[in-house]
Amino acid sequence: MGEDEFADVFAATYKPLLGYALRRCDSPEDAADVVAETFAIAWRRSAEMPGGGEARLWLYGVARRVLANQRRGARRHGLRTEALIAELAVHAPPRDDSAVAEVFGRLPDRDRELLALVAWEGLSTTEIATVLGCSSNAVSIRLHRARKRFARALRSAGVERPPAAVRARPVLQESDLT
Repeated sequence: MGEDEFADVFAATYKPLLGYALRRCDSPEDAADVVAETFAIAWRRSAEMPGGGEARLWLYGVARRVLANQRRGARRHGLRTEALIAELAVHAPPRDDSAVAEVFGRLPDRDRELLALVAWEGLSTTEIATVLGCSSNAVSIRLHRARKRFARALRSAGVERPPAAVRARPVLQESDLT
């Protein structure tokens, strides 16, 4: 099937296929995805697509299989999500409502990310540089500044000396607090 013939089939079947998908999907976005995937498959397999009125029926069959795949994928995704939520509930650390946690939560995202990569993930500056896609030198500078901002924010919140558990982490060095 040539491009012109495919364009004619598309023009004649787009709206009916969209209606078919809209009646079977939970959202217009999902329906649009079904129609787009249907026509992508049709384009790749245009040599197999029958001509005339049979093309519309063939496209309904393709759309039906796309919907089935979409539903199976959504079901698998839902099951994986439930399993992950259950696993996270078992391994989730207790919520920290301390003043240090509150100050940490108010830091800019970029500072929290750097400090967390060091303290919680135990990454070196070289490893962080790989994660962030920058140089180790840039990470060292950013980390130094983040530590300083964290120390200032702690002092502003009235936390002069964080608890021992926080001091033990490499995020906040003793020299950063003085």
